[in-house]
Amino acid sequence: MIKRISIILLMVTNGLFAQNGTDKVLVTDMNKIKTIGSVNLSPDGKKVIYSVRTDEPSEENKLEFDYRSHIWVSDFQTNKQLTRGLESVGSAAWSPDGKQIAFARGVKGKSQIFIMPLDGGEAFQLTDLKQGASNPSWSPDGTKILFSVGTTVNEMLKDTLLNPSKALPSWSFEKAGFKDNTFLKADKKVKPNPDGSLAEIRAYLDKDVEDKKAKVFSRLNFQGEANTDPEIRFNLLFVIEVKEGAKAKQLTHGFWSYNGATWSADGKKIFASCGRDTTLHPDREQNSAIVSMNADGSDLKYIISKKGVSYSNPTPSPDGKLIAFTQSEVSWLGFNQLLIANADGSNITPIVFDRASGNLEWTDDSKALYLTAPSNGGTPIYKLDITTKKVEKLTDFNSGITAFDIAKDKIAFAKTEVKNPSELYISDLLVKAPVKLTALNDEWLKTKAISFPEKRTYKNSKGLTVEYWIMKPANMESGKKYPLLLNMHGGPTAMWGPGESSMWHEFQYFCSQGYGVVYANPRGSGGYGKDFQFANYQDWGTGPAEDVLAAASDAAKESWVDTSKQVLTGGSYAGYLTAWIVGHDHRFKAAFAQRGVYDLTTFMGEGNAWRLVPNYFGGYPWEEKIKPILERESPYTYIDKIKTPLLIKHGENDLRTGVIQSEMMYKSMKIMGKEVEYVRMPGGTHELSRSGNIRQRIDRMLRIYEFFERYVGKNNPIMMLKRKPA
Repeated sequence: MIKRISIILLMVTNGLFAQNGTDKVLVTDMNKIKTIGSVNLSPDGKKVIYSVRTDEPSEENKLEFDYRSHIWVSDFQTNKQLTRGLESVGSAAWSPDGKQIAFARGVKGKSQIFIMPLDGGEAFQLTDLKQGASNPSWSPDGTKILFSVGTTVNEMLKDTLLNPSKALPSWSFEKAGFKDNTFLKADKKVKPNPDGSLAEIRAYLDKDVEDKKAKVFSRLNFQGEANTDPEIRFNLLFVIEVKEGAKAKQLTHGFWSYNGATWSADGKKIFASCGRDTTLHPDREQNSAIVSMNADGSDLKYIISKKGVSYSNPTPSPDGKLIAFTQSEVSWLGFNQLLIANADGSNITPIVFDRASGNLEWTDDSKALYLTAPSNGGTPIYKLDITTKKVEKLTDFNSGITAFDIAKDKIAFAKTEVKNPSELYISDLLVKAPVKLTALNDEWLKTKAISFPEKRTYKNSKGLTVEYWIMKPANMESGKKYPLLLNMHGGPTAMWGPGESSMWHEFQYFCSQGYGVVYANPRGSGGYGKDFQFANYQDWGTGPAEDVLAAASDAAKESWVDTSKQVLTGGSYAGYLTAWIVGHDHRFKAAFAQRGVYDLTTFMGEGNAWRLVPNYFGGYPWEEKIKPILERESPYTYIDKIKTPLLIKHGENDLRTGVIQSEMMYKSMKIMGKEVEYVRMPGGTHELSRSGNIRQRIDRMLRIYEFFERYVGKNNPIMMLKRKPA
């Protein structure tokens, strides 16, 4: 029951307006959306480089599209494209003198670092490592580039350049029957022979693995996003002088990863995050620490470390005195808290700010730290005053800042909002009067009918205020009734709102197809503080369902809603919630469950996100006190109660949640004779709807629409049969 509702019209409070156009947003308009990626201001604040992602028609198949990302530069008056070609370009970085940029681009299937002079001339390839190179960062004096190299255990064992001492890991491979890693020291003189000695049999089995006839797992986290992987991968740090023909020097060694590496202001030190206990297997060590090392990799030491805590995003101040970073408790319920410390790791000071912080950027004078944090349906820019430790919000909740950078007295940022999915802006540091620099999407949007959401709030049974938004059908006619779509987010810690970009096209498409849309941020969502985010502990079903259904019930009171034509969808955790709801509530005419988790016990083995089970439910399926909780919270438990026609979708290569989750649901409903259909997307991963094959993304959208139309559309088969004369 709704206890309190407040309505905020974005059109009024934020000065937004309905687009003048009347054209529908088409499913293929997905391919017209251009998106700003990275944003980097020149050191003098007079230019900005930024990346633009586009969908380009495939040269091989007219039905297919390829993602491309290229670098542009703007002097705030004109914009110029710097890179072109079939190979996408990664984020670029300015040299300290502003005369060159470094960027990563693919060469023969591996990313390499390139240097481009901005006063004319071709870019030249700086690195040529067989493992590839990425994440370039200039030294403060402009003479060197710090970068990352990805490698594997087997590469490290075989490569005498990466591992000149031929060292073995300090942690155990946990291979059954071995107490240490001596099994790695195989005698290369032994020839494979299936009928030979034990050593020859082992050589034969190793050859089968090499020839991809078998995969042998001894690690815990063997599931990637699309494939199972016995390999353990690492991120090593290298440095190279900025001149053609230079040789890279390895800074970090050993079987461990170093992430988020950055230079100190004077260029004498490098900061990064890495695992806290290097004697633990990397799959088991969830703690991470902040480390510092000299610019040549010597004197590596842990400066911020604590058991049970993961530290990341080390960001030293320009004056060299402080370092900003984030911490999260070691669990999937972790919450990125912002902290400041002295550059040596002493005097750690937590910042009172109940949002998950990221994208840390110092002002040139080191007096303020800028950051972004998902909050109340948007992603604002915030400013931390270093003296007072107070955090100030600089932009609104109705838009999302997807990237930004600071230099001198300027801030450049990419913004998403309802009226435009992505554009670049420049402003002063107060962000009072930003100037739009790009018009990436203006031309194709000008004729489109855009639906703007209305924000409302609801006080749930736990006393938490839940925000939700209602979108009317585009080109709505007075007196006419329309179907209502309840669309739910996953995570469960995701957050939707007018400032969240991933659903821009889907929401507008369904509004253009004559559907009203309602979406909510139920308990467990990010963007509302730690207590709200943890409010679904051991309660994935009943509580969150209460919140989203309250939003749907309120939206259904609108005069334009046909209450007999309500439909439901959600993906990942929201695929779970879709199945949960149709097993408990029968108001919906049809539902579409996408890449969901339906049985929490089998999820432990199927998905690489398996830690959600112990972290959200307090233990493991074999524990007596946990068994009834997992059974109670699994939608599969209530499958016999489902009456709603259900479409189920899963990517065939989705290892985050696991395809058998969907097939259990489908097969069981089919056995019981329920209305159900299953779509399995070949090659699709968990990210299919966001960054997957573009043709499959279009297919997904059309399948949702077509399935719903069977039950709520004008020409649905059931109604057509009823209208036939006897």
